[in-house]
Amino acid sequence: MSDFDVLAVRYTDPDAGARFAKSLRDTGFAILTDHPITSDEIEGMYETWSDFFAGEDRFDHAVKEGEQDGYFGFKSENAKDSKHKDLKEFYHVYETKPVPAKTEERTRAFQAKMIALGKELLDWLDENSPEDVKARISEPLTKMIEGSDHNLLRILHYPPLDEGVEPGEVRAAAHEDINLITLLVTGSEPGLQAKDSDGNWHDVPCGSGYITINAGDMLMKATGGYYPSTPHRVINPPKQENRSRYSMPLFVHPRPEVRLNADQTAGDYLDERLREIGLK
Repeated sequence: MSDFDVLAVRYTDPDAGARFAKSLRDTGFAILTDHPITSDEIEGMYETWSDFFAGEDRFDHAVKEGEQDGYFGFKSENAKDSKHKDLKEFYHVYETKPVPAKTEERTRAFQAKMIALGKELLDWLDENSPEDVKARISEPLTKMIEGSDHNLLRILHYPPLDEGVEPGEVRAAAHEDINLITLLVTGSEPGLQAKDSDGNWHDVPCGSGYITINAGDMLMKATGGYYPSTPHRVINPPKQENRSRYSMPLFVHPRPEVRLNADQTAGDYLDERLREIGLK
């Protein structure tokens, strides 16, 4: 990818932390291979949650007014400044909130391993960021998430597209993430693209077992722009590949009171963005 050189970082390599920080600095993205999340765990999660989205009882778990955990129906969310709702449905999983009983065992185990990996990746950034960037941050990144109950595992289902899709409607319109970093195990189908600094879109590699990590707005704000929050999107499939797509990003969030800069806390910014995308 000539203008968008996302590094594939082997988790077990001695220089993994430095390479991860470099890729996130250069592109806002990095790819992790040979990590602790097994293919069986990933496939088990897709199997469990595809069953959930196929059932009518998913509506019994609809998100309650004023809450953020639970099932969000088709076309619940729009990207910031987008005129159209995204063509997706999803379930929000938090550590302290209930999940459907049939998903509990696999989901909690997967969630715990992903959060532990997210903490380790933030530790890599704490170790490998320049001294002037470290001095700018209100506290080490790993400290920001200590005691946080805002880490969000989002289980996404993009259904096959029907004939009624309007011009401009896409599975996920171009957006930046809100949080510190996002960990995304490879989706069940391709479609994720990221935008380079020249405005060109690139397919993000989706090899089996990859975890794609991207910087969010909170990391960009906390580091004074050192790690860019890169726009990305999920495009609609060609007709011959028009089938369901599943995706499971973990959004790593600091405690609400953590200061991102002199003017804004993490909680303030989260509330602002949730209103912009129609979830609050």
